[in-house]
Amino acid sequence: MKILRNYLLKEFIGPFFLTLCVLSFTMVIVGNLKKIADLVINKGVDLFSVVKIFILLTPYIVTYALPISILTAVLISLGRLSSDNEIIAIRTSGINLFKLILPIITVGLILSLSLVVFNDRAASYAHYAYRKTLIEIGIKNPTAAFEEGVFINSFQRYVLFIYKVDQKKNRLINVRIYEPQGDDKPTRTIIAKSGEFVAIPGKNAIKLKLMDGTSDEPDPNNPANFYKLIFRTYFMNLNLADDRGEGKVEKKYKEMTMEELGKEISKLRKENINPAPLIVQIHEKLALAFSCLIFILMGAPLAIITRRREKSINIGIATLIIVTYYPLFIGCEALGIQGYLNPGLAMWIPNIIFGTLGTILTFKLCVS
Repeated sequence: MKILRNYLLKEFIGPFFLTLCVLSFTMVIVGNLKKIADLVINKGVDLFSVVKIFILLTPYIVTYALPISILTAVLISLGRLSSDNEIIAIRTSGINLFKLILPIITVGLILSLSLVVFNDRAASYAHYAYRKTLIEIGIKNPTAAFEEGVFINSFQRYVLFIYKVDQKKNRLINVRIYEPQGDDKPTRTIIAKSGEFVAIPGKNAIKLKLMDGTSDEPDPNNPANFYKLIFRTYFMNLNLADDRGEGKVEKKYKEMTMEELGKEISKLRKENINPAPLIVQIHEKLALAFSCLIFILMGAPLAIITRRREKSINIGIATLIIVTYYPLFIGCEALGIQGYLNPGLAMWIPNIIFGTLGTILTFKLCVS
């Protein structure tokens, strides 16, 4: 059994590392060719700084490339064994197929646990360092303070959350602006379907035009209470916070560790702000890590059942799983952020679905 285990792992490791290297390179370099050209040609950034930027991008890319590489390697390695009738020979010798794939499942579990730490520490730190590097070499515009899908604390008095940002058109989609009142007073909230923004020359401020929304306005007779104002157009100026400090770059929630996210969640709850996006981010780190194990549970039985040696068939199956899993993952993330799904559960729905299917297929394969 030891010889068989080592043989199977040898068949798995080769395609795994090859796919990981090729996929990571493709996602980092090819996926950012436009940005590279803009940095070197239009921004005049030296080649060393460009290389540094894309090295810092790599850990974040690995978060997605590693599970996909595992899935591809499982399909290729077990698919070859199945097509060469080695699986039949193994079953004929009395060895249960679960014992055959158990070493790969164990590898998947180990990689998932390792990726939890990697996503929380290395990927978060690298993305933060990447953004700091961009700022240090001067790649920043007055509207860079707007970033979609995060709580923005860059402005005095206000906390912003924007679901989508169109930098080319200076347009915001689904805007929420919170103004904490302090002293256990209710937080003022402004909600708008869309908005437009423009930087004010010579000032650390941005003029914001909000459209089609509501605003909580203080009651003149009782400032502690608010009444709801419905507006078609609403103008406001946002001043950049003065206490950021020169050279200081605030962490976005994707760059925070789970411990830091937990502290931010407690802080937002004290200010009566729904921390759903931060809760989703914590579970996103965990769910992405355990997708390694899920993909093995899904890929192993499919590779054996199809009994195809052609790598194109195996890659096609991997592509089908990927284009189903990740859109579902992104959809659940959006629903969790917007409160339509429990933020603690939303990110686990794809893993639950695919893990259940994989477990059923594996069970049927092993008992047949």
